[in-house]
Amino acid sequence: MTCFTVEVYKLDKRITYKSNTVRYGKNKPGLRFVLAQDYKDKTREELEELCKTGYPESMKFVTKIHETYVTRKNAMTGKEYQERYDTPSYCSPSSESYWSM
Repeated sequence: MTCFTVEVYKLDKRITYKSNTVRYGKNKPGLRFVLAQDYKDKTREELEELCKTGYPESMKFVTKIHETYVTRKNAMTGKEYQERYDTPSYCSPSSESYWSM
């Protein structure tokens, strides 16, 4: 069974986009990060229903469902491997920046 990760954000107009040099971490312009939760034994449809009831849009929540692990190709060997979807590119063997350090 596929693992999923649910990310929950809250609409927040205090977090705005100012320049390319500002780093927000998990906060995106207009959204404040609230929660990231991994689920192993639930389907995408069950998680969508859970998000609708637990984090309703009427209360200004925004939810995103991701497959937790994605298949990538190692840049040096060409072999495929699994890694988390939120792995930064400089930490991923699939990127050239990982190998150039």
